[in-house]
Amino acid sequence: MKGYIHVYTGDGKGKTTAALGIALRAICAGKKVFFGQFVKGNSYSESHAKKVLPSLEITNYGREVFIRNQATEEEIRLANEGLQQCEKVLKQGDYDVVILDELNIALYYRLFPITKVLEILKNKAEHVEVIITGRKAPQKLIDAADLVTEMKEIKHYYQQGVVARLGIDK
Repeated sequence: MKGYIHVYTGDGKGKTTAALGIALRAICAGKKVFFGQFVKGNSYSESHAKKVLPSLEITNYGREVFIRNQATEEEIRLANEGLQQCEKVLKQGDYDVVILDELNIALYYRLFPITKVLEILKNKAEHVEVIITGRKAPQKLIDAADLVTEMKEIKHYYQQGVVARLGIDK
């Protein structure tokens, strides 16, 4: 079975949540899932999922704080190490679904080049389904994807001063 490339992008909430929904669906169908998070530390609730979902491998390639303006050398190093690990995972084909969470943001901040990502996607094991999330997906990635969904914010309680809530937003 051919694995497709999904991109979830846009300024609305729900990109990582959608990817986690597919991860849960895949695991419930007996599949193995690899979840690599770029530019995020492990302060998000999903980083604890391995405790209850043994078919899920989750790894973080970032610090506790999102990049503010320009990436630091440490952020660039972590992202590139993560991309190298994800490249191996995608080639080996041991996982049925590979999620590259916030990869679009890593590309936006030029932590690594889009050409490298496209090369990795081109050389993935054929059956692996790939889900890429994050705002600001580059057009070249959109063109390479089989499915692209844009999350559009209509209204968000954040604008009323509500901070990210544990178990709902983080």
